[in-house]
Amino acid sequence: MESEVARPHTVVVLALDGVYPFELGIPNRVFGTADGRYRVITCSLDGRPVRSSSDFDIAVAHDARVLETADTVVIPPCDVTPILEHGLSQAVSVALASIRPGARIVSICTGAVVLAAAGLLDDRPATTHWNIADRFQRAFPGIRVDPNVLYVDDGDLLTSAGASAGVDLCLHLIRGDHGSEVANAVARRCVVPPWREGGQAQFIEQPVPPPTAAGTAEARQWALENLHRPLTMADLADRARMSGRTFARRFRDEVGMSPGRWLIQQRVFRARELLESTELSVDRIAGEVGFTTGASLRQHLHEAIGVAPLAYRRTFRSEAVLTGVGG
Repeated sequence: MESEVARPHTVVVLALDGVYPFELGIPNRVFGTADGRYRVITCSLDGRPVRSSSDFDIAVAHDARVLETADTVVIPPCDVTPILEHGLSQAVSVALASIRPGARIVSICTGAVVLAAAGLLDDRPATTHWNIADRFQRAFPGIRVDPNVLYVDDGDLLTSAGASAGVDLCLHLIRGDHGSEVANAVARRCVVPPWREGGQAQFIEQPVPPPTAAGTAEARQWALENLHRPLTMADLADRARMSGRTFARRFRDEVGMSPGRWLIQQRVFRARELLESTELSVDRIAGEVGFTTGASLRQHLHEAIGVAPLAYRRTFRSEAVLTGVGG
């Protein structure tokens, strides 16, 4: 008897007037690279071309009725000035009301304004692009706005900051649906970082060091290759041939967080990969990624994603069986 092939998860992207073309294409580019696990459909309110933020219109093949079929709905950024000044049009309100209960709703960048104006973010945490965060908070005081993070996952409602954060959030969703191995493969194909946590800073004062300045990239790469070792900031600073103070400042300028926090993040990320892809014990994995004990791994994993190692392993092993991942 042939095994039943899992139905692809349907992602519907709603293009509104003034849509930003780059962000509109993110869901198709990211989810569409996941080997058929997702079906991505782009629609406008009436199925007609929409005006973009650039010097061209965008033609789509579907109208908003396809929102009723969505497992995940994505609202990319658009011209939100009319919404902030006058509220949502009746057509947008009706379209959003057609989303079935239980569907995930995701916004990229200023798409959060659309969700907020529809009342979907009331009394919930959210983020948007840092440049409009203050105006967003004034317009919607009932929303708990965090202007500093890359994205906020509040279960069935997820919001992200600017363009690259939309990529991060889509990868985060794939990781939650199918595990790190699938998400990493998608990231490699898209040539983007495989994982940036939602709490990472949106805005880094100096994302690229001056041409004459030494950077921390070599030290970071060395650390990733030696996670099993008891690395310290002094080790990383020595590798970068900098004083500890200079290294810490340069690191935060380039990465947006302290070396210690980044190192824990990478160790947790590697531990998640090993929990998904191996049968190694929790204590053995802890040693492989540089945590001194299994108890330390349990603590850091729980702080990062709210679950224990064995519960995490059971969840993703179950997903692998359901989706055919791993044979």
